[in-house]
Amino acid sequence: MILRRTVFFLGMSQLVCWGTAYYLIGGFGRVIGDDLGWSRDLVYGGFSLALLVMGFASPLAGRLIDRHGGRKVMATGSVLIALGCAGVALSHGVVLYYASWIVLGLAMRLTLYDAAFATLARIGGPSARKPMAQVTLFGGLASTVFWPFGHMLTELFGWRAALFIYAGVALLTLPLHLAIPVSRYGDAAPAAMPAPSLPAERPPLAVSPRDRFAAGALYALITTAVNFLNSGMSAHMINILAGLGLAAGAAVWISTLRGIAQSAARLGEVMFGARLDAFHLNMLAAALLPFAFVAGMAGGVFVPAALAFAFVYGAGNGLTTITRGTLPLALFDRNTYGLVVGRLLMPSFIVSAASPLVYASIIERFGSQAALVLSAVVALLALAAAIMLHLRFLKR
Repeated sequence: MILRRTVFFLGMSQLVCWGTAYYLIGGFGRVIGDDLGWSRDLVYGGFSLALLVMGFASPLAGRLIDRHGGRKVMATGSVLIALGCAGVALSHGVVLYYASWIVLGLAMRLTLYDAAFATLARIGGPSARKPMAQVTLFGGLASTVFWPFGHMLTELFGWRAALFIYAGVALLTLPLHLAIPVSRYGDAAPAAMPAPSLPAERPPLAVSPRDRFAAGALYALITTAVNFLNSGMSAHMINILAGLGLAAGAAVWISTLRGIAQSAARLGEVMFGARLDAFHLNMLAAALLPFAFVAGMAGGVFVPAALAFAFVYGAGNGLTTITRGTLPLALFDRNTYGLVVGRLLMPSFIVSAASPLVYASIIERFGSQAALVLSAVVALLALAAAIMLHLRFLKR
């Protein structure tokens, strides 16, 4: 069984780790560039480098969690986030700045959702689906909490001091990660004691190597498209809204609706998700994304459209985060969950590494509307792959 306190500890750590690491560039990128006199490409290139590191570290991180559990792996990530934040705060030149983002990239792969999902799959086996959704409730609020928090700290103390505070906050997740059990599903139950009754879960599909390849390819395509959008929106959602004509303060606060919607959608999945197969939920989530970006195109002249953009995108992204963890429970062998998913996620991190730079270039040269058009096209690609996965494997 996965204890409630384990879910709570992982949930709180996700809130802090996402907020202090992944969403750092979205809150501080512009002010760092203005203060250091760096171009947007140079500043956001650090985040892209971090995503590239996440990609190359992904198989190893999954393998380590499969073998040893999440305790030491995620605790190491807590320390690395603190070091990375402090390194960015101390940066006056490109070398230390990019070195700090390399540290943050490794830290994010050791602490964020994919590490937490592999940890839960190792502990809970087939019962991990609901805890996976539950831990995302907290992480979904990371941008809502940390973007305004970072903005306030910057106004009061400057961005360097704000990032030192972020480093201290990141260290608070160390005891949360050290409290993770190291047990593996099926290992601890005495032979004479019957296994506890669990809700029925779909067993992994028994498929041919060809179908297994197809499942992996479609899963990788969906995660690659969604991660490309996520990294782009995490870095530039505020800039996109400001580019549509909204005031800077309004752009920040409207962007926080993304986090609220992520957690609201995930709460709905926790409460009612048992009625939906992971394949149905994945297709529903992917269908929300194109709608969000189309709505955003009218955000400059119609404020409710900007609100819809942030909220609907947050809801869709929040649900796809859950299915990124739960689809492999239905598709692949749970005993090698971390390694298999780590390999399949590798291209998504590598491709998404280009996303902040691609968005920065498009926004600078063609404006926010062009960035939203690109986003809608990528979202439609994710939806098409989700439909294909649904049609091919749901009835198996």
